[in-house]
Amino acid sequence: MAELQQTRIEVNNAFKLSGFTMRREASTFVAEQLVGLSHQDRKKMLDKLIAHLLHQCLSQPVLEKQHLEVAYRECSSSGLEETETVLNIIDAFSIPKLLYDTERKRFSKDVSAANNLYPEAKWKAQFLIDRYTLIWQRTIRNKLFAKETLPSMESENKFQLRKIEVLQSSSSRVDDVIVLGLLTQLTEGKYYLEDPTGSVLLDMTQTRYHSGLFTESSFVLAEGYYDDKVLHVMGLVLPPSESRATSLPFFGNLNTFGGKSKCLLKNSQNLLKIEQDNEDGMIIFLSDVWFDNLKVISKLKTLFSGYNEFPPIAIVFLGEFLSCPYGYEHSTQLKAALNNLSDILYPFTRLRDACKFIFVPGRGDPVAPNMLPRPAIPNSITKDIRDKLGDSVIFTSNPCRIQYCTQEIVVIRQDLVTKMCRNSIHFPETGDIPDHLTKTLLSQCTLSPLSLGVQPIYWKNADALSLYPMPDLVVVADHFQPYTRMYQNCQVLNPGSFPRTEYSFKVYVPASRTVEDSQIPNEDDT
Repeated sequence: MAELQQTRIEVNNAFKLSGFTMRREASTFVAEQLVGLSHQDRKKMLDKLIAHLLHQCLSQPVLEKQHLEVAYRECSSSGLEETETVLNIIDAFSIPKLLYDTERKRFSKDVSAANNLYPEAKWKAQFLIDRYTLIWQRTIRNKLFAKETLPSMESENKFQLRKIEVLQSSSSRVDDVIVLGLLTQLTEGKYYLEDPTGSVLLDMTQTRYHSGLFTESSFVLAEGYYDDKVLHVMGLVLPPSESRATSLPFFGNLNTFGGKSKCLLKNSQNLLKIEQDNEDGMIIFLSDVWFDNLKVISKLKTLFSGYNEFPPIAIVFLGEFLSCPYGYEHSTQLKAALNNLSDILYPFTRLRDACKFIFVPGRGDPVAPNMLPRPAIPNSITKDIRDKLGDSVIFTSNPCRIQYCTQEIVVIRQDLVTKMCRNSIHFPETGDIPDHLTKTLLSQCTLSPLSLGVQPIYWKNADALSLYPMPDLVVVADHFQPYTRMYQNCQVLNPGSFPRTEYSFKVYVPASRTVEDSQIPNEDDT
């Protein structure tokens, strides 16, 4: 009893120093929670409680018992702030739009941006201008182009990046030209380089192509000479990409990834500790999961059974979710297939309670047009499975973002290899296609470096496809063979088609940042 009274006095004194007055039942409640702790642990918890209450902006400094109950529950549950979410699935249509201030050389969030799928016509050009500005500011910081503060430190190996209007103002030949611009066809069969200041015709008869996939509507660095209103391109190279560590100082603590938090969760020490402590935590990625295919369903049962004892953090299913189009009955068939999936999942209680099941639609899934970003499957189709499995199932957009503790994951279901190779103006003669694709995506800062005719996008939602600053993991679910690549501390993976690769999938372990290949064996092999 004496110890409880002494703890109560300690609690009252601590809160008085912070300007609070406590009701007797409030101080007694806190003392009862702390009485068994050491002096150091009591002080830590009191500091947490006081900090939490100071952030609440209470109308008066008198604390009731219910104030302390809520504060203690929040502070003792996981040690996290309210906005520090362990797992957050971010819909493409809620991703913030970022603006670059050319004078301050800093990024800020565009608070005036309204979500409008069909905005004014100016946005057709504006999203490309925004992407150009982003790539330009990143490129001029690169060591090949950045100017030194002191003239004496200037290196002979520095290159000068020019605007197209500078070339057009010259009436004579200009050598050693390097221009950043959009590769486009303004007239049939003739390529131009375009930036916000103008456009110039390209002569590419002697061009040497560096690594990467060069498509129309991608931004490139063209090196050569300018003569008679034509840029004769000797070399074509992708803009240099930039590691996340280099980019972050220009964003400050701004939340660039999306979600409820105003601050960047990448810097959260609380989340980092949870991430590192969960050494066995994993996120599973499967693509082309045909819920109407009996063989696929059988393999999923094996998967659920195997992970029931040690549930993963999340299982991400990527479409298409039906093996073939069913015409006007497609939505009905998908609804029935999802209901069947819920019946299969329901008996796996531990898996269902501890794991999140995330569904990312593919091109053939209802009921959106072939445009990016693609909204989630409609609630009318998913209502039954959500009613049965509750919060454990999440239907989201394509692409979407997954924030797990301090890690940022971007997920898209798109046959990018086929589209990029088919629309490349020059097919690479050497190297690995996944290497070329990885470099291209991260260089272009977008999941869709293609023309609007090849891959239409919602102009005002182009930021949902952004890969800048670099995330920790990019999942590109493609019909192409599975692969995993690392580029500037960013991993890019393709899980491959689940039924077409003998039921293989990818497993990502956030604590170690490793990707593992996995496969469900045939019954004959077991």
